Order: sequence, then C-alpha cells, then structure tokens
Amino acid sequence: MDNKPDNLLAGSTRIYLQEACLRHQFIRSKDTSNIVERPERLRAINIGISAAVSRLEHARKSSSGHVKNESYPSHDELAESLGRIDISGSSAKSATPQNVPVELIKSSASVDLLHNPAVKFIHGDIEGDVYLENLIKWAAESKDKIATTGTEIPEGFPQGDLYLCPTSVEAIQGALGTVCEAVDDVILAPLSQPPTGHRAFVAVRPPGHHCGENTPIGFCFVNNVAVAAAHAHLKHGIARVVIFDIDLHHGNGTQSLAWQINEESYRQRLEDSFRDPTNSAQTTPGLQIFYGSLHDILSYPCEEGKLDLVQAASVSIHGPHGQYVENIHLQPYNSEEEFWSELYEKKYKSVFQKAEEFVRETAQQDNHSVGDDVIVFISCGFDASEHEYPSMSRHGRKVPTSFYHRFARDTITFAEVFAKGRLVSVLEGGYSDRALTSGVMAHICGLAGGESSKAINEDVMQEWWNVENLTKLEKATKKRRGGRASLQAAPTAQEPWIERTLEIFSSIDSTPPPAHAVPVAPALLMSLRDRTKKPADNPVATDKNKPGKKAAAQAAKEVTVLKQLSDISSGSESDAGGQQSVPNLPAPTGKKLPRVVLKLGPKP
Repeated sequence: MDNKPDNLLAGSTRIYLQEACLRHQFIRSKDTSNIVERPERLRAINIGISAAVSRLEHARKSSSGHVKNESYPSHDELAESLGRIDISGSSAKSATPQNVPVELIKSSASVDLLHNPAVKFIHGDIEGDVYLENLIKWAAESKDKIATTGTEIPEGFPQGDLYLCPTSVEAIQGALGTVCEAVDDVILAPLSQPPTGHRAFVAVRPPGHHCGENTPIGFCFVNNVAVAAAHAHLKHGIARVVIFDIDLHHGNGTQSLAWQINEESYRQRLEDSFRDPTNSAQTTPGLQIFYGSLHDILSYPCEEGKLDLVQAASVSIHGPHGQYVENIHLQPYNSEEEFWSELYEKKYKSVFQKAEEFVRETAQQDNHSVGDDVIVFISCGFDASEHEYPSMSRHGRKVPTSFYHRFARDTITFAEVFAKGRLVSVLEGGYSDRALTSGVMAHICGLAGGESSKAINEDVMQEWWNVENLTKLEKATKKRRGGRASLQAAPTAQEPWIERTLEIFSSIDSTPPPAHAVPVAPALLMSLRDRTKKPADNPVATDKNKPGKKAAAQAAKEVTVLKQLSDISSGSESDAGGQQSVPNLPAPTGKKLPRVVLKLGPKP
C-alpha cells in the first residue's frame, strides 16, 4: 500500500471514546424504557463510527486506484491497535492501519472536579466550589436518598430530566478529561499538508450545553464545551473561541456562560482603557467567545413560551458590550431541495458569516493575526435528525441526515481559514439509535474528508446512510436477548462494508455495565414517566386479564401518586407505528436558569 497520504481521506480526524461515560446510569427503577439519555447511546454512536470508517476506507481505496474488493485490515490488527491502554492513566492512541482515514483513541483521561483550573473557571464559586462539592455529594449519597425519599435529586432541581448514581462523577470527570485531552491534541498537532490531527470528535456523555455555572438541567451537570474552551484559554493561551451549537434544543447554559465570560473580558478592557486611553491592550486580553446556535425555538427549554428563555434563544448581538451571539431558528421544509437551497444556503449558513465577523473584529482589537489564538467547537447534538423520536421533535423542525456531513465540512472550511484548522466536535443530544448512528456516520465522513470529500460523488455518499442501508446495519448489529450483540445476524455472508463495520465495532464497543436499581417503598414514584395503559388499550376485561384486588389497589395507589406528581411525570405517547415513543424533555421545573443576559452567579 502507498505510504503517502492521499488528499481525499488523510488521517486528519481523531475520534475519542471514553468507557467511564457508561457509568452514569439511572437507578431509581429497573424500568429504564423511558430514559432517553442512557449509556446505550454510546453503542449506537460506536456503530455509526464503525460504519463511517468502513465506508471511508473503501472510498479511499477506490480513489487510490486499489481494487474495489481489496481485503480490509484484519480484526486482530485493529483490535491490537486499539487495545494498548496505559493503565497509569494516559490514553491509548491507536496505531491504526494506513487505510483507516481516522485515528481511534480509547481515552482514559479524567479531571478532578475540585482541583482542575478549567472546571473551577466555569463552575467554581468565588467563596468556594459550592456547586461542585454538592454535585459530588449528591452522587455519593444517591442510593441512600433513593431508598429513603425516592429521588436522589435535591428539591428545587428538575426531577424529570436529571438523575445520578454513585459512579456518575466518574463519568462526568471522564467526559471532561477526554474533551480537554482532545483540545490538547488538536492545538499541539504539528502543522502539515494535508493537516493531520487538527480535528476531533469526542463521544462523551452526559451532555452539557444546558448547564450554566451552577444550574444542572436537561440531563446536563457540567458544561463540557465551556470547560474545554476554558482549558484552551488557561493552558494554551487561546483568547478567542467559536462555538457552533447544532443540537435541536437551545444551549441556554453555554450562552449564559459565554455572556458572563465576555462581560468580564469587556469590563477588563474598559478599565484598562480608562487607566491609559492611548493603550486599550495593556494586559493580556481575556477570553472572548462567539456562540452561534441553530435550534427549534418551540422545543425545550422554550416549549412553554417563557419570556426570558424565548428571548435568550432569539438573541442576535455582535460587538456591543463585548457580546457575540447569533441564534437561528430551525424551520420546516417540504423537500430536501428546499432545505438546501432556501434554508441552509440562505439562512443557516449565515452563522459562519457572523463567526467570521467575530474573529476579524476581535483580532483587530488586540492587534493579532486572524487565526493565531482561535479554536472552533461544535456542540454536536443529533436530536434534530429526521430519524429522531417523533415525541422528541414533535414540532417538525428537523434536518436531513446529510446536514451533519455538510455542516462538518463547512465548519472545517471556516476553521482552516480562521483557526489554523483547529476543530473539536463534542457530543450533546440525540436519543433514537437511528438518529445517532446515521448522524454520527455522516458527521465523521464530513470531518474526515472536509472540502476534499467533494471528490466522492455526493449521491453515492448519501446512499451510505439511506434508510435501506441503515436497516441492514441495524439488523446486523441487533442485540440478542441478554444484551449480547448479534454480530452474525444471518448465516449468509454480509456485504463487505457490513462485515468491516462489525469488525471495527467489536473492537471499540464496550457493553454497558448493568444498572442495579435501588429497592424503595412501593408508594414512591419510581419512573420518570407514566407508562400505564389507557382504558382504550384494554377494551374487554376477562377472568384471565382482570387484576386481583391487591394489584388493583396498588395500581390505584400508583395512579394517585402520579397525579400528585404530575409536574414530574407526564403521560406517555405513541408514534404512528403503534410502538411507545420516547417522551420529549419535560418542561423545566423548580430552580430556573437566570436570564441569559444576566450573570448566572459570581464572576469566575
């Protein structure tokens, strides 16, 4: 094989996996059927990663003049390259075969919540790390709290979209450590042509973009991307950060933190200019952040139409008071042609223009070159996908799967011009397996190829994640009873790309450890949703299906509790196919995020 990297699919993208993220689990009940933010999300993502690598390998061979059906690297070769984990705590960076277009990294990085400067910069309090200390305490006491009160989440915080277990802090620290590791690698990667190692995709959970300084909400306990931005600033001197958020839901926590950080940097600049009007850059400039979001204004956290949340998710301000925020609302469309020509090209892509204005204006203020101290992040949620649960995206603000490919490619173009190619994409939302698998597959293909991926026929690439091929992939990777993956779904030979996908998947995937539900008193509410069937679902009662007196009494008791706690639990929904659909994020209850235009708390 030719050792010279070709211009089509050079190994320019690193994918970071973190097993510790599987340890954040719901333990209030054995029934997790309605828990959308679950460890199994990472399994669906790993399938998408594996399929993307398989397809890109084949495309690279074809573009390099190799025989189309040339054999792939052996399963043992890939497994060996992925299995070199340093037990001392550093990550295992795979010496991937030359025809793999990405570098797969099983990270074991972690941070100490109470002693990491970047974490304290974002989530610490001036008079102590009150929130971080509380978070550690809540997780440590979760089992006992569930056994005695039925919930581990303190009063005042939303019960319906937050949960903890004793190992949740391990997952949170692992997620933060892995994102910071990706930042280190991207910034320190040597400049080369074509660029190598300047792009990263970080598959971690729980997500983070709803979390402000000390306000966990929407499955988020810390803000992964904000901490990564602070890490880039404190450790590497990055002064300007661009964040593109493409999750279905508005990243209210990230915008709040960006506003607070920009306000502090602006105040510092003003004070310096007052001391010496002729020199507005006496001190090292503080961190400045551009936050640009594409989201559904009708969905969480704005679904109830609350004034402060809707206003925050609609802000467009560029320069005044040092703030750079652009919010673009997703719109319905009737055809993919309309989506690309009318929505994407004329509306959604304007977020790049606003980000360019931010980089140029702030560079002029500080007399810096345009891209010397810039890094780009994508808060990459896949819940706007056309394949997301109907109950999660019930307002029709969806995007085609190819959006995740095109947006990655356009972000690379932006990063190469304005950030020396430095780009880190971090997982946020996305809850249906098909949305995750297809979205990740398209996104990795975009990150791995960038502009040069145009050499692959667009129609051919879109076929990779069409419904027919997704169905084949799902059938081949379907789990057997007992949780074991069925890697030989049929006795007949699989298509080559499926066989290669299964090889890669078996090397990178880890089965989530079983969650052990905590036994509690029967009267306590144990699930996040009411899964009780409606009377219409059981039209006729017979002697065989009539409930006994004891069961009927218990059912009545549970219904009473559910009604009393209706602010926590909402009725289940069913999709058009008749199967129970996963519910949307609940409306925020209890403690609320402050208005985004105000600080979340004390200055960092």
